[in-house]
Amino acid sequence: MAKQTGFWSIEDRLEEFSAVGDPLETLNRTVEIERFRPILERAVGRPRGIKDGRPAMAVVLKFRMLVLQSLHGLSLEATEKMVRDRLS
Repeated sequence: MAKQTGFWSIEDRLEEFSAVGDPLETLNRTVEIERFRPILERAVGRPRGIKDGRPAMAVVLKFRMLVLQSLHGLSLEATEKMVRDRLS
C-alpha cells in the first residue's frame, strides 16, 4: 500500500526543516547535550513527585530550548511558537 501524503505530512515538514538547515540537527551534531544532564539535574533539585501536579519537562529539553533561544535571539513567545509548530 502506498503512503498517502498530505499537506501537513510530518515527514515532508521535517525534510523541509533539514533542507534549510534545521537548528536542532546542527545543535545535536556539534554539542553533546546529554553531557550536561548531571549538572542540570543537580541545579533543578529533587524530582517532583506525583502529588506535585503535572510532571516537569525534561531538564535536557529545557536546556536545549534555552540554548537555541539565546543563539537565535528569540523571545519567549517566538520560542514557544517554534516548539508548538514542531509538535504540530
